[in-house]
Amino acid sequence: MPPCAEAPSAAGASLWRHRDFRRYLTGQAASVAGSSLTQMALPVLAVLHLDATTAQVAWLAVLGQLPPALLALHAGALADRHSKRGQMITGDLVSAAALATVPVAAALDTLTLTQLMIVAAVQGAAGVLHDAAAISLLPSLVERSLIQRGNSRVGALFAISATAGSHLGAALTALLGPARALLGDVASYLISAVCTVRIQTAEPARAHPEKRRLRAEIGEGLRYVRGDDRLWTLTLVNAAISFALGLLNTLWALYLLRSLAMSATAFGVVLGVGALGAAAGALTAPALGRRYGPGPMMLTSLAITPLTQLPLLLASPGLAWQITIGAALFLQLACAGAAGTTQRSIRQIITTAGMQARMQAVSTWLTSGARPVAALLAGGLGTWIGVRPTLTAGTLLLFVPLVLLGRSPLRALRQMPDPPTAAQPPALGTSPPAVPAPARPDDGVRHDRALGGDAL
Repeated sequence: MPPCAEAPSAAGASLWRHRDFRRYLTGQAASVAGSSLTQMALPVLAVLHLDATTAQVAWLAVLGQLPPALLALHAGALADRHSKRGQMITGDLVSAAALATVPVAAALDTLTLTQLMIVAAVQGAAGVLHDAAAISLLPSLVERSLIQRGNSRVGALFAISATAGSHLGAALTALLGPARALLGDVASYLISAVCTVRIQTAEPARAHPEKRRLRAEIGEGLRYVRGDDRLWTLTLVNAAISFALGLLNTLWALYLLRSLAMSATAFGVVLGVGALGAAAGALTAPALGRRYGPGPMMLTSLAITPLTQLPLLLASPGLAWQITIGAALFLQLACAGAAGTTQRSIRQIITTAGMQARMQAVSTWLTSGARPVAALLAGGLGTWIGVRPTLTAGTLLLFVPLVLLGRSPLRALRQMPDPPTAAQPPALGTSPPAVPAPARPDDGVRHDRALGGDAL
């Protein structure tokens, strides 16, 4: 039992009374809000103050997105080898230092696009280090039976924090200018670092039977995920969803603002409604999983998701369609929040302590690698066949993860799986049963920076 957990029973424990969980949640929420602030302010700074071209803005975005695809596996291996809290703190401090150079250079009138691109790349790399450790730290802070409840609160608060950060970024940009507005994100990284320093729960002991190359540990993580049917299925589902949504999201804003003539204010309201849906889905995930079973709940969520795209494809300009699209986005992100927190909880529960970061890194690597490819495909298809047909293609791709999960025994999972026992951890290269044996009626129910999960 973590030393800061104040409730003796997992069944009746309140995570809000768990001091280390509160510190973890506060730090991560501050970091998410700050990152949303930067995602809003940085393009404004590049376009309005540095006269960046369309290609330069695109490169700025690419440099921020490349590190997860290139470094996720290495960051996961490092997090399993060293202190996760130390890696989180290092990532926060490096990000804060890199971002702080922007307002300083702007004040000295020496800011350039080259500096912005370097900062985006450094911040992206530091964020990968931080996130690989942060996501895999949660299972060591709370009991395994509380992991799903913990993930549901994390997903809900992250959705709200991301929206709040965007609005705060808009306000600070208007009041202070985009360069000085970035100081808000610098402060968020420092808050995250301080909260992480204050976490007192001891991390699981790391075994060092031999000094191995990082490449060998990365390979071990890949084999571990590939060797477990449950982990591999959920990882493929995440990657497929990430690819489909990457294609849709590349053209989504353009379609709403240009083709459907939605105002910037209405667009912001729609995004806010969607964030509320993500929070609602994440919060209700544990109850839905207990009532219907995690497998059927995730399968239903994946079946509903393509249907939520229909209003977008059928819409024409007008208030009624704007309301309909907002309601559909609420439902889509509610499904994402519920299914995303559940699949992350399953993966964390069934993974041994020494493989948590590498398991998560494999999922991050595949989902992050899918997004730039999907964005390039969306640009090509949008130019060749048009925006609406491309969005239709993206909607059809959303059926792929449904098929992947539907063909897996996970579709019938009626309760959260049991964690691996310390005496008999799963062997690498083997496939444990995809669905645990049905529990007796008196058995307790065993209980993921994206809205509600990796890609869901």
